Amino acid sequence: MDKKEVYIGIDVGSVSVNLAIIDGRGNLLKKRYIRTNGAPINAVRKALSENRAELAGEYDVAGAATTGSGRHLIGYLIGADEIKNEITAHAVGAMHYFDDVSTVIEIGGQDSKIIIIENKIVVDFAMNTICAAGTGSFLDQQAQRLGIDISEFGSYALESVMPTKIAGRCGVFAESDMIHKQQIGYPKHDIIAGLCFALVNNYLNNVGRGKKIDDKIVFQGGVAANRGIVKAFGETLSRQIFVAEHYDVMGAIGAALISLKSREKGRYSKSKFKGPECFDGDITSDAFECAGCSNRCEIISVKKEGTRLFNIGGRCGKYDYKG
Repeated sequence: MDKKEVYIGIDVGSVSVNLAIIDGRGNLLKKRYIRTNGAPINAVRKALSENRAELAGEYDVAGAATTGSGRHLIGYLIGADEIKNEITAHAVGAMHYFDDVSTVIEIGGQDSKIIIIENKIVVDFAMNTICAAGTGSFLDQQAQRLGIDISEFGSYALESVMPTKIAGRCGVFAESDMIHKQQIGYPKHDIIAGLCFALVNNYLNNVGRGKKIDDKIVFQGGVAANRGIVKAFGETLSRQIFVAEHYDVMGAIGAALISLKSREKGRYSKSKFKGPECFDGDITSDAFECAGCSNRCEIISVKKEGTRLFNIGGRCGKYDYKG
């Protein structure tokens, strides 16, 4: 039986690891969304192991790419052909499904970003990694405080006809304001809707400030599942918000597409992908600080069964090593 040529993309974020497998035409074949739980290596190991049978028999991996905050660590481990930043990956993913996209709103668990696209080229972007009030973790915390499951957050918000006003400039202030509104008797659905608008205003004031937000607006990232946030963005911007079908793994899809395009352009002929077996055995890491100059770089050394595989983190290359 002839194997199907596929391309793998892995988005290694702070909250989740997302995996996408596409065919040579860019069609999504498989996807995985795995909570990182502070251990990205274990999360990627799990994501790949769940597709191990296909990767060993049915699929022929022609290319692999990583993105996200842990892209270098995982990219070196799996033998990625491309290691790309998340702005590029999310933009490529969005343009694959929305040919005329001009604005990408991406909100994940710990960070958020905006990407401005003109004529299929990224011309501007911004990221927010400081204030939690504009991210999914903020909503998770408030849902827990309100005693509801985060999956119900959007449904509650849609019941509101008069969302309460909640200060959204700062996560601490927003939480204090929400508690105050609870204490004086505001209905839960109005508070939840208010929180949705607070997150949207925080995002637009911090991440979107000074950006030219035009149609078509595509919303992706885990928070795109929240219908209350989608509604709040639409009403605040007075525009239709398009939610990507695979909103939760768009970075991974974009990474897979990047590896496909690189192969088509002849940037590599044979993939370096090592397969799920690269995670077999005990993989550990330790860190040390280089005192060689004033940069004081923190070097991460990754080992498998006690044998060093590579170091990452240095600026000058002094400790670069790939075995």
